[in-house]
Formats: sequence, C-alpha cells, structure tokens
Amino acid sequence: MAKKSQSQGINNIWMLTREYDSLAGAGGVKDVSRQLAEALVRLKKSVTVILPCYGFMDPKKLGFTRQPFAFEVDMNYTAEDRREKVTLWQKTLHGVVVYLVDADRYREKKSIYTYTAEDEASNPYQIRGNGHFDYFAMNVLLQKTALDLMIILAQKPDIIHCQDGHTAILPAMLREGTGYRHYFSTTAAVVTIHNAGHGHHQEVRDLPFARAISGLPYNIIYNNLLAGSFDPFLAASAFAVLNTVSENYARELRETDDDALTGWLGHRLMTRGIRLEGITNGFNPEDFDTTRPKALGLPAAYNPATGDLAGKKACRHNLLQALAQQRHKGINRSGTLVDDPNKPLFTLIGRLTPQKGVDILLPALETLLQSDCEFQVLILGSGAKDFEQSLSSLAKKNENEGRICLLLGYDSLIANQVYAAGDFFLIPSKYEPCGLTDYIAQLAGNLPIVHHVGGLVKVEDGVTGFAFKDYSSAALLAAMLHAVTVFKEAPEEILNMQEAAAKRIRQKYTWDKVVQRYLALYEKARNMLH
Repeated sequence: MAKKSQSQGINNIWMLTREYDSLAGAGGVKDVSRQLAEALVRLKKSVTVILPCYGFMDPKKLGFTRQPFAFEVDMNYTAEDRREKVTLWQKTLHGVVVYLVDADRYREKKSIYTYTAEDEASNPYQIRGNGHFDYFAMNVLLQKTALDLMIILAQKPDIIHCQDGHTAILPAMLREGTGYRHYFSTTAAVVTIHNAGHGHHQEVRDLPFARAISGLPYNIIYNNLLAGSFDPFLAASAFAVLNTVSENYARELRETDDDALTGWLGHRLMTRGIRLEGITNGFNPEDFDTTRPKALGLPAAYNPATGDLAGKKACRHNLLQALAQQRHKGINRSGTLVDDPNKPLFTLIGRLTPQKGVDILLPALETLLQSDCEFQVLILGSGAKDFEQSLSSLAKKNENEGRICLLLGYDSLIANQVYAAGDFFLIPSKYEPCGLTDYIAQLAGNLPIVHHVGGLVKVEDGVTGFAFKDYSSAALLAAMLHAVTVFKEAPEEILNMQEAAAKRIRQKYTWDKVVQRYLALYEKARNMLH
C-alpha cells in the first residue's frame, strides 16, 4: 500500500502576520499572507490568520465580531512583571478565519510600522517615518496572544506559518516555553523571510529586555546574536524551516557577497548547517485582470496576452487628462505630462528609498531629461525626504515641463491607472527578495526594466522585459535608452514581449501552482518533529 503523503495530513494551518491584504498593508507581506491563505483554502485546508487591530482599523465597520472572551498576556519588562489585556475580533474572509488582536499597544498606532505626520505633530519624539519604539513588544504580544488563543480554542495546528521577522521567535517559544512545549509537541513551524536586509530582522540590542518580555531562556537569547543583537531569524533556525520569497534571493544570501546587506545572516545560517529554501511568490492574475476594467477603476478593457491593446491607449489618455485637471486627496503632484501616445511612458510605483534604487534612478533621469530623447516619466510613491525633494525639483524645472510628473503619496486606484497607462515599469532595486510589482506591470502590458537581482531575475531580458546587471546609473540609463529604441524602431517586438510576459505569469507563477511548494515545505517542517 502506497504511503500517504505527509502533506495530505496537513489540514490545520495558522498564519501570523503584521499585514493582510484588504485589512492592513504596507508591502508584499500583505499580498503573500492573503493569497497563500486563500490558495490553501481552495485545497480544502483549514486556515486561520491572526494579526493586530491597529488604530486605523474599525473592526465593526469591517464586519468583524467581538469574541466573548478576553485574557491577559505576560509581557514582563526587565525587573517588572507585567501583563497586557487583549480581546479578539473574528471574521471569515474568502474561507479564511481571521482574528484581530485588540490591545492598547496596537490601538494607539496610526500606521503599521512607522510613526505618521499626525504622531509627530502631537509628539515631536515620534518622528514621521521612524519605526515604532516598542516594535519588539508589538511583535511579542502578537505571538504570545496567538499561542494563548490556540490553547483557549483547543487548537493544535499542524503548521504555524510565521511571516517575516515580526513573528519569527514563535518557533523558539513553541519548543522552549514552559507553557507551550508539551501542548504544541505535534505542531511544526515555518518562517518566511520577506526581507533580510539591514533593519528588517526585528532584532533587539537590549538583551535582558528581550529575555524578560519573550520569556525565552538566556541560552536562546545569547546564542542567537547577530552584530550583538538578538536576531529572531537566527532564533527560529533551530526550530523551524526557513524560506525566502524567491529561489535567487535564497541563493544570494547563501552564496554571494550580497549577503553583506543582511549582516551576513545567510552565511551564519550556512555555518549552522541550515539550508535557506527559496520559493518565488505567486500572484493571482484575476486580481489584476484588465479585461474587467471596472474592478480596477480603469476606463476601458484590454488584454496584453492576446495583443488587444486598444483599451490601454484609452487608459493612458484618461489618466493624463485627469492628472492635468484633478487634485487627489493625500497626493501631492509636481510636474505635468503632455498627452502624446507616441512618447514612451516610464512609470514607477513604490517606496522612494535606497533599497528601491532611487539613488541610481535620479542621475539616470537627470541625464535622460537633458538629452533629445523623447519620453515621459510618471512616479507614484513616497519615502526618504531627500529623494522626494530631488524628484520634486526635477519635475518642477521649466525645461522638464510636460515630461515628468511626481505623485507623492499613494492611492490604490491611481496605482492601477499608472500600471495600465505605462509602457515601461522601472524597478531598479539595489536588492529585491521577490518583487510583486513586476507581475502587476506585466499583466498591465507595462514592461518591467529591472536590476537583475534577487527575485527580479524572473524578468527575462528581451523576452518579458528589460534587465541590467550592474547596479549603476549608467547601466539603468542604457537599459532605458534601449527600451526607447525598441519602442520606436521595433514596435512589434514590444507587442511580442507584452504577450509573452502576461502569458508566463499564468503558466508559471499563479498561487495555485506555488502553493504546492509551500505544502512540501510544511511537510519538511513536520518531518523535523520526528
């Protein structure tokens, strides 16, 4: 008789995350959390997700129901025994049971990870854009609440899937916490590293505090230091299967000097004999289906996969007309664009930070704008103040009128319209664990121009987009000039690339395909228990 696959016995999955699409989002974590959860539900798995109830969320309006219990969680400080009260809200979304953790610590937060302008106005020490001072306590409270809730509900999950460093000490708690190790003896853990870059580990330098609030033994704290700080990813490595969000990012962290950008986390894991797995994120094409324009806020339908792009021209025309006439709440516009479909439109949507390559983008744009090359640029996002100011100054220059427009801020409908309007989508990231914007751009017929690093290697140069290897303004500039040349001299090549890009996502990168790789990872984690 054939042995039953371990993954068939994996039915009860809990997921911890600080983000969840449609509820609280700041980056790719929100998309992976929701889309993976829903893909698992489609395979008839029981999936429960737990995340904080932040101050900007109204659980009642979101349709959540307050649960008929509340409890206290041990949250000791150094030399001070403490507890914090939590209540829970619950709702089933597309088959996924979602819990929101309601606590004072979360309610006072107006943003997921950083302080807002409103925070700064009321407290000058809470500087806009800086991370919350109590980030580690926020993370610990979520993890302890999740474990306590499972016990209260008599749940013993087959797998607990921890999203990023915010939830990465839970596997150590499972095995080393006196109140947890026996109850969860049959529960395995997986930790997905979304970003291993400096400042993204959720590490803490105050070791006595880390010991007190986490409840972990001293040896776990002191044996998992990276550059002198307690590192959640290192702490997880002995108790969970670790993966990153693309095969190539995992390889870079294991095998290349790019691991310096993580503080050498990948190499430290290697010395421990830990293999960092890589699973490239999936995407649900129906979430950006240009044949259903109303759902995306687009004026016309089109389909890059079939070469039907007439509606795309209408999308560009409408957006440029709207930018000239309208003011959007929360969006600060600098510069204008002339409505000329013969000029290729470069677009960028995202955080204006060094990681996203804005430091090499600025000189490339300055050089390009001084040339006779006819093109346009539209940027939507926000980030470092110096980058915002430099891009704004560039857009406001008289000689650049009609050629470059900067939209400071973010709006999901405007983002959809920018994706649809663009010919080329700039992703010059210094490093990129996976990248999801390239998927959306390709489904929109907006060909990515990427730094060939991390997960961005899934864009094939000359086939599904354009790529450059050296991280420099000169290399980015050359790729942009090449794209303009192809646009003007070989439009049929652009059409072929648009079709190939949109088709490849459906063939290779849908979540219904990627979820199988996570089930194999869950099976590996379960085998660690034996």
